[in-house]
This record gives sequence, structure tokens and C-alpha cells, in this order.
Amino acid sequence: MTSKYNRREFLSASAFAAAGLVMANHTGRLPAAKVDDPPFRISLAEWSLHRSIFGGALDHLDFARTAKEQFGIEAVEYVNQFFKDKARDQAYLADMKTRCADAGVRSLLIMIDGEGHLGDPDEAQRLKAVENHKPWVEAAATLGCHSIRVNAASSGSYEEQQALAADGLLRLTLFAEQHQLNVIVENHGGLSSNGAWLAGVMQRVNHPHCGTLPDFGNFALGDGTYYDHYQGIEEMMPYAQAVSAKSMEFDDSQPLATIDRHDPAHPRVFDYARLMKIVTDAGYHGYVGIEYEGSDPDESTGIRKTKELLERVRALYA
Repeated sequence: MTSKYNRREFLSASAFAAAGLVMANHTGRLPAAKVDDPPFRISLAEWSLHRSIFGGALDHLDFARTAKEQFGIEAVEYVNQFFKDKARDQAYLADMKTRCADAGVRSLLIMIDGEGHLGDPDEAQRLKAVENHKPWVEAAATLGCHSIRVNAASSGSYEEQQALAADGLLRLTLFAEQHQLNVIVENHGGLSSNGAWLAGVMQRVNHPHCGTLPDFGNFALGDGTYYDHYQGIEEMMPYAQAVSAKSMEFDDSQPLATIDRHDPAHPRVFDYARLMKIVTDAGYHGYVGIEYEGSDPDESTGIRKTKELLERVRALYA
């Protein structure tokens, strides 16, 4: 499916929408940076604390306060798995919003999983997935978020999957637009971890309220191979409305990087200085969300180390 926007209008409208959303307290991409603004800001993705939440050591409702009090972070990204049955619970959402306000924390987005495949080749299932995501759009609007993060899972050939994912995404985006919300897609396995493929999906959707959430680490293609993460980030950044700073393991000999050793024979180094240069060269000066997925060190230490890493990189711009 196509929309009324061409490529030039997409870029122009994206910039305009980003500024307008910030003015309306939908705080994703910031307006053009002022002289005294930082080159990027730091937020915390709730998945960084998934072990604590799933294990009962941290209540989802205390996430925003924890981000501020323990880590000095004033913007958060939620994960729907931690309040799966609350999308329509207005009292619960009001409690979340109040707790954020009391803590001085900004709600940025909700990461949505488990609601069906927006690129399902079965049209009935694809439309059902769109419907399943709509309550989360409304919940995100209630919380003052700028976006929901979705996946673009599909099946078929390269081109077929692009067309199917674009169809589901546009249908959902047109609904989200009514709520001044964005629908943003993360590279999250399969063809979505192919930067060129996902950029092609964005070109097919061609709507300013649909964009990407480039994740530094999610480039496993599903067949034991990895897409080049520097190339992938560069390909997705023209459409980015959020950025995820994946972190895994730390090495004092590489103070500007984190390392993924999932494949011991081929550890992947995430050079944050190089990655953040790609991000900021694309004109993005919004929030970069810490998403610590390592097991050593522990979650709290990993979050702090990732924040320190981002701060070291940010200092390079001074």
C-alpha cells in the first residue's frame, strides 16, 4: 500500500512532526539542537531490568522512580510484557502517569510484543494483529508517549515480506496518527534485521508517523549469520524516531565499546563512538535508550556502565 506522501514530503513532515510532538509533550525526536543542547539524551529501556521484574524484585509501577533515583535517568521506555493486561485499564495507566510525574520522569514509548504479526501473509491474521496493537496506541497516548515500538515479522520472499509488513504498518500508522502517535519498527530478527530490507519497508509505508528504532545489537538474520550493524544503523537512521543502545559485556581495554560474545568464535564489538557518529550525522539528537542485556555484570551495574559509556562518547562532542 502507498500513502499520499512522497520521499521528500516524508523527511519534511517527519521533522515538522517531531518538533510538534515535543511541543505537545510527546518527547521523541527533539527539534533542531540549540547551541547549549547535548548531542543526544539518555533514556532507560525497561528490558534492562527484566530479570528483576520477572523475578519479583522490582514492580513495574516502580520502574520510573527507579530510573530516576538509582540511575539519574529522567526518560523511560516501557515493555508491554510487564503490564500485559493493562492496556485498557485506565486506573492503572493513570497510576503509571502520576508516578512518572511525581518522579520527574518522561514516558517515551512502549515496546510491544506478542500481539500478532503485522506482516502476516494471512490477511485476517494481519488485520487481527493491527487491531491487537490499537489499545497499546491508546495506552501510549494516555501516558504521554510519542510512539509504540512494534515488530515487522512476516513470511514469504524478500519483496513479499516488504509488501505485507508495509500493509500492516500503514494500517496501524493511520490509526496512530489520529492519536498523534508514531509506530516505529525495531530490527528484531529475520529480515527486519536486514537494514536495507527495513529501509525498503519504510519507503513503501511512506508516512511521517511510521519510522524505525535502530537497535545497535539486533542484527541476527536467523541462519547463523549477522548483518553488519554499522551498515544497518546507517540504513535505518533516516527513518529513526528512537535509538536503542544495546549493551552486553564490558572490557576496560575498550572504554568506548561493549562486546557481544553470544558466538564465542565471533564476538561482536559495538564501537559506541562509531555508532553514535552515524546516529548524530543523520541529524538525530533525541533520546538514546540504554538496553542492557548482559548477565555479567548484574543489571544495575550494567545499566550504570552503559550510561557511563554513552556519557564518555557524548563528551567527545564537547
